[in-house]
Amino acid sequence: MSFDRDSLQSYGWNDFFEATFHDLARQGFTPGRVALEYNQFYRVLTDKGELLAEITGKLKHEAASRAELPAVGDWVALRLMENENKATIHAVLPRRSKFSRKTKGSKTEEQIVGANIDTIFLATSLNQDFNPRRIERYLTVAWDSGASPVVLLTKTDLCQDLDEKLEAINAVSMGAPIHAVCAIKNEGLDELEQYFTAGKTVALIGSSGVGKSTLINRLIGFERQAVKEIREYDDRGLHTTRHRELIRMPNGALVLDTPGMRELQLWDADEGIETTFEDIEEFAATCHFTNCKHETERRCAVRAAIEDGTLAAERLENYLKMQRELEFLARRQDQFAQRVERNRVKKLTKAGEERARWKRQGK
Repeated sequence: MSFDRDSLQSYGWNDFFEATFHDLARQGFTPGRVALEYNQFYRVLTDKGELLAEITGKLKHEAASRAELPAVGDWVALRLMENENKATIHAVLPRRSKFSRKTKGSKTEEQIVGANIDTIFLATSLNQDFNPRRIERYLTVAWDSGASPVVLLTKTDLCQDLDEKLEAINAVSMGAPIHAVCAIKNEGLDELEQYFTAGKTVALIGSSGVGKSTLINRLIGFERQAVKEIREYDDRGLHTTRHRELIRMPNGALVLDTPGMRELQLWDADEGIETTFEDIEEFAATCHFTNCKHETERRCAVRAAIEDGTLAAERLENYLKMQRELEFLARRQDQFAQRVERNRVKKLTKAGEERARWKRQGK
């Protein structure tokens, strides 16, 4: 089945997805990109416009975890329903990038926040929400995602010490660009235009109330996203975005808007930690003991850096906290993988027994 590649390029289609879709195209499938997920239904962008789609029972059954099912930003293989504005999703194409976290609560499973993102805006407001430790956590996940992180400091109109806060973020950004903006006054928005080019996807990620919806409205030029005023008692905006959604901008770029995150638990972020805390990793490489935990060991280069003021003690504390979190997660992931394998064997055994039963009955 042929499809209009020029139309798909406006949604982010490129040679990478073209190559991975080759065999699926020969089977008659049509490519589409997930723009919205709601109650197991998906709004998908295709060369024939927007379609309503749902995944097949086979795809749902074969998925070892929720992360193997479509997420917003994914490219998928569709079977179109004739004379209907609907389709079924049969496969998820390999992802070029993904911003993911551990699901909330005690369940050990990966949640894909957004897929196939080019740039991630890590948004935090410059009022009472400002927290460099949280930015370190967001950067850890972002560097690991495969996308390019950008630190976005919002609500400059509510900040009385901008230079001081910029210095604090510069100390933890490890080369990620930093932009301070005020969406209400349209200040600093011109500097963001470089990231919003046709066919590129920018994700906005941050805590509730940091002004993501206001920023999107300013960037696209009209009030598309609902916005509520900030609360007086803590300077926080009220949560408005309910679902992750891919939004097309007038210039052809795509914005992935996400609900505010109350927590961001790590998932497979070892490389992200190495990049975010590159300075600590460099100090650690010169510690006297190769297995130094940077606590009470003699001749610890990391502790020496704290004592002479080169490294902030709070930064080391956050680094060690995330290291312990990943170690605990790794143990839980091993247990989860064992459960997945047991379930897979059970499914295969059950399917084999069913085939044998049908064969005995001559069916």
